[in-house]
Amino acid sequence: LLGLLPRESARVSGRAILHIDDREIDLLSMGPDELNKVRGKHISIVFQDALRSLNPVLTVGEQITESLITHMGLSTQQARARAIELLEMVGISQPDKRYHSYPHQFSGGMRQRAMIAIAIACEPEILIADEPTTALDVTIQTQIVELTKKLQKELGMTVIWITHDLGVVAGIADRVMVMYGGMPVESAVVDELYENPQHPYTEGLLGAIPKIGDTGAQRLVSIGGAPPDLFEAPHHCQFAWRCPYVFDRCWQQIPEMYETGKQHLSRCYYDMTQKKAREDR
Repeated sequence: LLGLLPRESARVSGRAILHIDDREIDLLSMGPDELNKVRGKHISIVFQDALRSLNPVLTVGEQITESLITHMGLSTQQARARAIELLEMVGISQPDKRYHSYPHQFSGGMRQRAMIAIAIACEPEILIADEPTTALDVTIQTQIVELTKKLQKELGMTVIWITHDLGVVAGIADRVMVMYGGMPVESAVVDELYENPQHPYTEGLLGAIPKIGDTGAQRLVSIGGAPPDLFEAPHHCQFAWRCPYVFDRCWQQIPEMYETGKQHLSRCYYDMTQKKAREDR
């Protein structure tokens, strides 16, 4: 979406339409100069490793003010005042002092908060959070999740949260898309997905999570096999090698995304509702 993949080796196809000021723009057809006007202003991203993402030779304050000056046209003094406000907004104490600090002087949680401050500086319509809590301990993870939810409501932005942590998904998402082998395999409203998974991979993921109050009488699910080779173009269902419900049709072609319920899509030929009906008898 942001054109960050190397054009020499990455193959990106299709369309990605963004609505800006009553205009439709295709992000995938934009050149570098046009994308620079979108990055930070309309779409921002928070990366997993804040220490590597932040510039070590610039202060945190300088890194926040850059987009404010570039996209918002603020003066240096105005940008500095706004940057201090943003540091306070993301929960960093003594923001006027921390404005002059370098990334290595921040803790892991503070660096991630600084990354969020940079990302929301221009109040973008979309914030992409790429596993922003993976490198943090559980307590700090919770704080970052709650901060993101708070900012999302205050700024009215859409958050695309990329994660392997289904516990985080349950706490932050309205709608979930499950990916496997680089392809979406299921999409549903969060409560519906957890209560009624319609793809075997989703079922396996949820079955592998220990549940509060579980006595241990029921074994956790283990998904056998190995992930697919992403260098090989698939001609059949990517999950077929590991699927407990696989049958002949699965090896013949890649399934489409089928509607299995209201706003619920699954890339699977197997009817999971039949399995559930048998279990309920």
